[in-house]
Amino acid sequence: MRFFRYQIVLALTLAASATSIDLRGAVSEEDVASTKFVAPVAMDLPDYLHPAKDAAFGTTFTRITKPGILGAGVACGSKYCSHRYSSAQAWNSDQSLLVISNGCGGLCFLDGRTYAPLFRRVRSIECEWHPRDPDLMICVGGRKISTWAPRTNHEEVLFVSTDSSDLQFGPYKGNPSRDGSRIAVRAVRGDGKAVVFAYDLKQRRKFPEIDLAQLVGTNSACSISPLGVNILCIQYLKDETEQTFIFSVDGVLRQKWTEHHRPGHGDMTVDADGSEIYVGISKSDPDIFQVIKRRLSDGKVTSLMRYGEAQHASLRSLDRPGWVFLSYSGDPDEVSKYPNWAPYAREVIALRIDGSGEVRRIVQTKNAPFDYWSETHASPSPDGSQVVWSSNWGVPGGPVYDFVARIDWPERSNTGSRALTASGLQ
Repeated sequence: MRFFRYQIVLALTLAASATSIDLRGAVSEEDVASTKFVAPVAMDLPDYLHPAKDAAFGTTFTRITKPGILGAGVACGSKYCSHRYSSAQAWNSDQSLLVISNGCGGLCFLDGRTYAPLFRRVRSIECEWHPRDPDLMICVGGRKISTWAPRTNHEEVLFVSTDSSDLQFGPYKGNPSRDGSRIAVRAVRGDGKAVVFAYDLKQRRKFPEIDLAQLVGTNSACSISPLGVNILCIQYLKDETEQTFIFSVDGVLRQKWTEHHRPGHGDMTVDADGSEIYVGISKSDPDIFQVIKRRLSDGKVTSLMRYGEAQHASLRSLDRPGWVFLSYSGDPDEVSKYPNWAPYAREVIALRIDGSGEVRRIVQTKNAPFDYWSETHASPSPDGSQVVWSSNWGVPGGPVYDFVARIDWPERSNTGSRALTASGLQ
């Protein structure tokens, strides 16, 4: 993939020189700062639970994990200790709890504001936060679907399958609908075929099974859409192409996106016009390596940020819609050489999804590429005031820690048309 990037750098550079953008007078000083490359600023690893300020952007952030014993029955492994994934909700709905899922021997719950360890639970099935009830997680595994209260350890079984096994919540990339009423469940039918079905938790209703064998490739994951009316499934082909298929909850195939990863590594939300969209990174022409949004109803694509090193997208700030949180990887030295690229490397930013190109730069991650567990996977809290992210702090193969940055959201006027030009999308 890196070699393929180099193949198209020359073409992009020539195109940029033909349509160069003069930022002077086009945007405010603050907007210019958000659209120019900022070199990494050296900074020592902050002490555990001691707030620090990002040396480049001044954002307050805190390291919330470390190898070894944290207290309250919580201990981290030596290799990594982190939240689940960018598109998984790390905080419960009132942000009183934050869950660490990787590397701590179970589900480890921290105070959602002070990050002090509180308790650990061991679950053999996948659980995700209910988006509206702060006391509950929704759990799927084996033959059952249940709700579970981590504080009290009380579980209520909602559904037990008699004809399917190996029920999975995604797996790992599934989310509930935004009101928490519906989920998509992948399962293995009695005849051994993989299926997916929607389940309504309030009505305790199972929707028709959708046979995944009708699709080319192997299923990676499925998730219910934000409004609970569609199921999005991702398929991997033998040639490593990643395709996306969208069904109604009744099993009608509505869309098939056969271009590779257009988009992927993303998340779903409801756009300002009420349309359900998937926001992520494209790996196909004509918008290769751009951040795009794609409408579930008809597949319409809108580019949100120019070619760059965006790796994962998260829309978990459910109570602050309109922003996607992006984890950028890449080599800062390389990115600095190409002014036509998005000017972000090893950084977490928030980007408006309205096409304006407005950016909030949050933190430099100091995260050196190594393996999956050391990827940044930034994920915001429901109100967008906090974002959790992972970093090995510049040591490939070293311990991977979790950090939380705090974000202020002052009321600002819409800088849409000016920022659109600065983003390189016009």
